[in-house]
Amino acid sequence: MVNCCGLVTVKNEPAARHRIAHLTSECKGKEGKHSTLQYENKEERPLEAIFVFPLEGDAALCHFSAKIGETEVVAELQEKQKAREQYDDALSSGQQAFLLEESSESSDVFRLSVGSLPPGQNASVTLAYVTELAVQADDALRFCLPAVLNPRYAPQDSGNVPQVTSAPGGSVPYTLSFSVQVSSPCPISKVESNCPLEPLKYINPDQTQATVSLSPGHKFDRDVELLVYYSGAHQPTAIVEAGQASAKPDTLMADPVAMLSLYPEFPAEVTSSLATSGEFLFLMDRSGSMGCNMHNGAGAQKRIESARDTLLLLLKSLPLGCFFNIYGFGSRHESFFPVEYNQEMMEKALEKVKGMRADLGGTEILRPLRDIYSQPCLPGHPRQATSRSDAFKVKLFIFTDGEVWNTKEVLDLVKKNVHTHRCFSFGIGEGASSALIKGMAKEGSGHAQFITGTDRMQPKVMQSLRFALQPAVKDISVKWNVPKGVAVTLLSPPLNVLFQGQRALLYAQLTGQ
Repeated sequence: MVNCCGLVTVKNEPAARHRIAHLTSECKGKEGKHSTLQYENKEERPLEAIFVFPLEGDAALCHFSAKIGETEVVAELQEKQKAREQYDDALSSGQQAFLLEESSESSDVFRLSVGSLPPGQNASVTLAYVTELAVQADDALRFCLPAVLNPRYAPQDSGNVPQVTSAPGGSVPYTLSFSVQVSSPCPISKVESNCPLEPLKYINPDQTQATVSLSPGHKFDRDVELLVYYSGAHQPTAIVEAGQASAKPDTLMADPVAMLSLYPEFPAEVTSSLATSGEFLFLMDRSGSMGCNMHNGAGAQKRIESARDTLLLLLKSLPLGCFFNIYGFGSRHESFFPVEYNQEMMEKALEKVKGMRADLGGTEILRPLRDIYSQPCLPGHPRQATSRSDAFKVKLFIFTDGEVWNTKEVLDLVKKNVHTHRCFSFGIGEGASSALIKGMAKEGSGHAQFITGTDRMQPKVMQSLRFALQPAVKDISVKWNVPKGVAVTLLSPPLNVLFQGQRALLYAQLTGQ
């Protein structure tokens, strides 16, 4: 079942939504989003409602406020238990209150409790966040506004699992007003979407700023995906943002901050040394949810069909002489067998994959991962990478709709085994957990892709395979050449891995004169 995120009562009944208005500003490599959602309680009694909203797993929420009638509440960051106690105390005393919580297991879901919404009263919820935009295989930057929050499966031994409720798809008349302002150091070529758009309007003569909007009357029943194309892609850029004049001196908000966008190019002798041997493991989600449609649009594939197509393309492209194995998982898991890749074995594997169905129960991904990581090395194929190359690591490809709650456990396991396995993940269908899909690739020193339709599948698949075959660059350091008296403090986590042509973003605080 696929649910649409939004405002529901504590009894999981949809709260009426009149209109959703979104305003988005975007720049190359980074996107800032401001959203206002408006609701009305049409019941004859006060309503306690829960607002459920999916976010990109690596997004940073920088503002949240809510307004009921003439009363506006701006969010304040507090320790979780203390915040819950204050919320309960406010409701007990008859006051209006709001409680915003991020899931402790998955960073791409948060839940806002709206306490005591009076009968006939309007509620307006406003949030703002920033997130990096992923570079696609065709050089576009991808922005996704999620409408879908898929139910997440929890294994029976998971203990206390947070409950996220959602308004069932189709039960609420969703409408969406959505406009985007794009700004970039490079000219903007075009903007494409899976939804109807108004014509792109340029703001300035050099076409580095533009606006685009969804066509009127859009029904918010599927994710809105935008692909922004630029002239001069793969060019390194640096953007410096001035500090706030009102901020306290010698603080992060008062100092300038730089964003450096890198597209590394390596010598030919490095990029030509592609791996032609080693192990390739493919882990296919065959849980019941993979039998759902990719999206709510007409002619949508089943998720399992899309995952099969993706895996078939990869299998046809492997280098001769490598070894491979295929796993399917749900509540239980099963595997093909590790074999050497040749024409005969490829044809047998293709037939097996074509027969895969979404028939293995719940999405229990931890068990097959533990099994994979515990397998002994193949004779003559050590898995421990040397200090200079990742060539001996296993290339692990994972295909899933991401409907799991124990995301943190999965990511911890992937990180623990990064010295022997590199992870390349594919999120299948709308609503796939960005925290899981991106997190597995990040912790596994690999690359993440999202497959939401049949178009653009092939370049995405071939990009991931190309990254898996080329040696990854490690032990990365960055030298900043700045004027005397200026100091640079790196704000980004250390770069773990770089691939040829894959963008890397660095953030730094500039201090001094």
